[in-house]
Amino acid sequence: MKKRMIFVGPPGAGKGSQAKILSEALNIPHISTGDMFRMHLKNQTPLGLLAKSYTDQGLLVPDSVTNDMVKERLNQDDVKNGFILDGYPRNPNQAEYLDQLLGSLEWQIDVVLNVTSEDDIIIKRITGRRTCPVCGAIYHIDNHPPKVEGICDNDGSPLVQRKDDTEETVKRRLSVYNEETFPLIAYYQNKGLLIDVDGNRELSSITKDILEILGA
Repeated sequence: MKKRMIFVGPPGAGKGSQAKILSEALNIPHISTGDMFRMHLKNQTPLGLLAKSYTDQGLLVPDSVTNDMVKERLNQDDVKNGFILDGYPRNPNQAEYLDQLLGSLEWQIDVVLNVTSEDDIIIKRITGRRTCPVCGAIYHIDNHPPKVEGICDNDGSPLVQRKDDTEETVKRRLSVYNEETFPLIAYYQNKGLLIDVDGNRELSSITKDILEILGA
C-alpha cells in the first residue's frame, strides 16, 4: 500500500481537505507547510524567526528555509510509517531537494496526487470560506455552513474571512501557481509518479478514488 505521498494542485482544489481525511483514515501525519510555518512562528524557533524576517519585508520565504523545516519534520518519529505532504514541494528545486533528503533516509515517494479543478469553481470555493480564529475550523457559506451563521460550532467564536480569500487575491494566487508550481506537474509526470484526481466532486467520492489509487 502506498503511504508516502504528495498532494499537488491549485489553491482551493481541495487537496488540504483530502489530506486531512486520509491522515486520519491511514493513521499517518498530514504535513502542511502552512501548519509548519505557524508552529515555528508561534514557538519563535530559529527557523520561524528567519522566515518572519522575510515575510515582514513582504518577501517570499527562500526555498532553503522551507527545505530545512521539512527536513526537521521528516526526521521525527511519527513519519516512519508514511506521511502526506501538502503544499510542499512548490517548485522543481524543492522537489529535487526532497528527492535527495528522502534518498538519505532510504525512502521514496510512492505517489503524487494532482487534485485538479477549474478556476471559476476554485474562486467560488475560496471566497466562500470562513475560518475560526480560535480553533482553526474551516467552514463554507454554501458547502459546509456552521449551525449558526457566522459562528463556530466548536467554541462560539465569530468566523472570519481570511485576507487572502478575496477574489482578487485568489486570482493572483492562481496566477502564481500556474507560473511557479505547475512545472512541478511535469517533474513528477516524468518520474511516472503523478496521478490526476478530479477535484470537482463530493469529498467522499474523491476520497474513495484516492483510497483505491493507494491500494487501501
